[in-house]
Amino acid sequence: MRSTIRALVLAGLMAASAVVAAAGPAQADTTICDQYGSTTIQGRYVVQNNRWGTSATQCINVTSTGFRITQQQGSAPTNGAPLSYPSVYLGCHYSNCSPGSNLPMQVSRIRSASSSISYSYVGGTYNASYDIWLDPSPKTNGVNQMEIMIWFNRQGSIQPIGSAVGNTTIGGRSWQVWRGSNGSNNVISYVAPSPISSWSFNVLDFINDVRNRGAITTSWYLTSIQAGFEPWNGGVGLAVNNFSASVSG
Repeated sequence: MRSTIRALVLAGLMAASAVVAAAGPAQADTTICDQYGSTTIQGRYVVQNNRWGTSATQCINVTSTGFRITQQQGSAPTNGAPLSYPSVYLGCHYSNCSPGSNLPMQVSRIRSASSSISYSYVGGTYNASYDIWLDPSPKTNGVNQMEIMIWFNRQGSIQPIGSAVGNTTIGGRSWQVWRGSNGSNNVISYVAPSPISSWSFNVLDFINDVRNRGAITTSWYLTSIQAGFEPWNGGVGLAVNNFSASVSG
C-alpha cells in the first residue's frame, strides 16, 4: 500500500491517468479508477483506491457500506511488494481525514476502540489486510512509524514483512506473529491460520499486544483504522461488504 511504502518498490513509477474519479460523499455504485482517488461513505469513512505500486489500471466500485474490486490489470512478483491497498478507513491517511474523525488520539486516552468487518473472497494472490496505524506524534500526513497488520486471509506464496517471531492468542483467536521493517516504518503482522470472513473485535487488544512487545508506548497516537486488500495477482471480486469502527476517549 502507499501507506506502507515498502522498500522493494522501484522509485519513479509513472502516475496513471484517471479513468473515472470520484470525490465527495459517495452514493451507491460509485466507481473510482484514479490512482489515489477516494470518496466518503456514511458521512464517516473514506474509501480509497490507493493503487500505489503499479501504473496498471485498478478500479473499485464503492457502495454505501464498502467496496468491491472491479478491475485489476497489474501483476507483481510474490517475493516483492503488492500492487495496491484499496481500503476503507476511519481517521487520517496522507492528510485525508474521515469526516468528523476524533483521530489521532493518544493511546493513553482511548477508553474503547471497536470494529467490525465483513469480507468476500475470490481466487488470486492477495491478503485481506486490516491495518492499524500509530505514531509518536498526532500525525495526519505522511508515513506513521508503527503499522499493525491483521491478515484475515492469505492466498498464494506471499508473506508479511520481516520474520515470524511466535504465536499468540488475541480476541479468542490464534495468530502467527511476524515482525520487521520496510525501511520506512516498523511492522508487526498477525496472520490468521485460516481465512476469516467476518469478525467484530476490540482494536485495543492488538494495540496492547504491540505495546507489550515494546514497540510503542501509551504516549503514542492512534491515527487510523483501515480495512482492505493487498493484491499481487488477480483480485477482481474481492470486497469489503461492511466496515465499522469507533474510537472513544
